[in-house]
Amino acid sequence: MRESRVIIIGAGPAGVAAAIQLKRYGIEPLLIEKEDVGGLLKNANLVENYPGFPQGVTGPELVRLLKEHLKRAGFEPVYEEVVRVDFTEDSFIVETPKRSYASATVVVATGTKPKRPGEILLKEGAEDLTFYEVHPLLHLRDGRVAIVGAGDAAFDYALNLSRRNSVLILNRGVEAKCLPLLFKRAMERREITYHPDTHIRSVEKVEGGLRLSCQVGGRERDIYATHLLFATGREPCLDFMSDRLKKGLRMGEVIKGLYLIGDVKNGIYRQAAIAAGDGIRVAMEIYMMEKEGRSHEGHGKDRQR
Repeated sequence: MRESRVIIIGAGPAGVAAAIQLKRYGIEPLLIEKEDVGGLLKNANLVENYPGFPQGVTGPELVRLLKEHLKRAGFEPVYEEVVRVDFTEDSFIVETPKRSYASATVVVATGTKPKRPGEILLKEGAEDLTFYEVHPLLHLRDGRVAIVGAGDAAFDYALNLSRRNSVLILNRGVEAKCLPLLFKRAMERREITYHPDTHIRSVEKVEGGLRLSCQVGGRERDIYATHLLFATGREPCLDFMSDRLKKGLRMGEVIKGLYLIGDVKNGIYRQAAIAAGDGIRVAMEIYMMEKEGRSHEGHGKDRQR
């Protein structure tokens, strides 16, 4: 079993910031990432509120810069999927399909996962053309993509995909919930059409794509698309936590040495700048507690047990 002073799970903005800040303090953390650096930034069309980029920066470009920053700091993330985290009397055990790791301090920066609507029937074969993240579709050309959702993500995805495809935004409600700026930009694109009060009942694979059996304004209607993309909310990605850790988190307990940072704990406040600040703050806290000889003495509501 490999031991590490600090283990960080997740290499999005929060995890990357925590790793870099810890290294500045002389603490070499083990950074474990399931897929790729950047987290949800790979989905972002344009990040306009990250300080230092007055013209905005695309999600993929910000991911590239995060990777470069990690490289300059001497980090090589371990690309393995964490399948379980549990604890013993004196340490946490982090398990992947390849090996186990032990540490007295674990920082969880695993972000969120998409919610999957259960009320829509996906018939046989339809799942092949149904997606819950936009990045697998970013190289699609001349498609007709139906996006289910009404928030910032749905409209940002639409703006991104509309460069090479036609896009339908299907809102189950009447009013869009996104930023007015995003709605305005989307409505200015002729490749994007907006359909409020549209409820999908079932999805069937047909020649050329998908047939969405919908109820639109109380009337039955079929909508055809080559691909279906859900942007219907997200929830914390904590499936790998042991039952007793999950119970502790639900109860709001303070678990010594366990930190949750970024989108995995910030609710609706899912912004890259907030996540990065979260990572730096927790790294500072870990260092100061070690320096004071009080490592793992819980003293703040931001530390989760």
